[in-house]
Amino acid sequence: MQDVTYTADEIASMFKISKHTVYELIKRGDLKAFKVGNKMRVEHVEVERYKQLKASTPISGSAAPTPFYQKSYTLKLAGSHDFLVEHLVKYAANESAGLAIQPSYIGSLEGLMMLYRASADIAAIHLLDPNSQEYNLPFIRQLFVHEPITVIRLASREQGLIVAKGNPKKIVSVEDFTRNDLSIVNRQKGAGTRFLLDSFLANKNISPISIRGYENEEWTHLGAASHVSRGSADVAFGIKYAARQLGLDFIPVTNEKFDLVLRWTEENKVALEHLLDLIHFTTFKDSVLELEGYDASEFGKIIYNFQ
Repeated sequence: MQDVTYTADEIASMFKISKHTVYELIKRGDLKAFKVGNKMRVEHVEVERYKQLKASTPISGSAAPTPFYQKSYTLKLAGSHDFLVEHLVKYAANESAGLAIQPSYIGSLEGLMMLYRASADIAAIHLLDPNSQEYNLPFIRQLFVHEPITVIRLASREQGLIVAKGNPKKIVSVEDFTRNDLSIVNRQKGAGTRFLLDSFLANKNISPISIRGYENEEWTHLGAASHVSRGSADVAFGIKYAARQLGLDFIPVTNEKFDLVLRWTEENKVALEHLLDLIHFTTFKDSVLELEGYDASEFGKIIYNFQ
């Protein structure tokens, strides 16, 4: 075991810290390393020594270690509500990650517009372009021509019909929305889920005015599912995870792509780099795999980058 060595990325993942923090620990001498080519390597025995040192170091006082990354910049995230984003915000705020993200769940379209207006650092979106049937990139390419942008795939997620347990109304597709004995709850204008539902309705030549409850809006998936749970609506269009949270049945309709769009500035550069480290080099992905209705096979993949 003594011959085992670790890269900076592996140590960052092991301790759930930024790889920049790893380099700072090496620079300060807290972690002894050596070079192999252009890569820094740390021996297993040194990692074990640092673990013991970390466990015995007091939390307060002058001897407490100073982390490389400080919460000097709060990243503003705007866009679609998603449980995965909620998990990311909570994970980033924990003691070891130390990254502050301020979320505003206002829908995919408005989130992207806030990013365009430089009122946010990150947009969380899932927007289907009806012409190309491609998610997110057609909108991004139209809005951001010269700005430095990175798009990261978080996950694919199941969208479909959220219905009461046992599906007593025997709902099978969006075409049932026109039935006189059904009432739906919708998402707000600008939400990616509403974009998706409207696309399905247009393909079926279904007019919104023929649907009871189409004008009733909720701002989150859980809020929409709650209407079904308490009987104030018979069906909602939403994600599988929300249905499972409330013990409701779910009828899958499609899989969609959910992405984060990062807009780089001199002010947010360090914080965004830290966020990328968190996504790529920590155990956060493990929590994604536990969420029902999500496919994390492309988690962390950079699908578009313009610098």
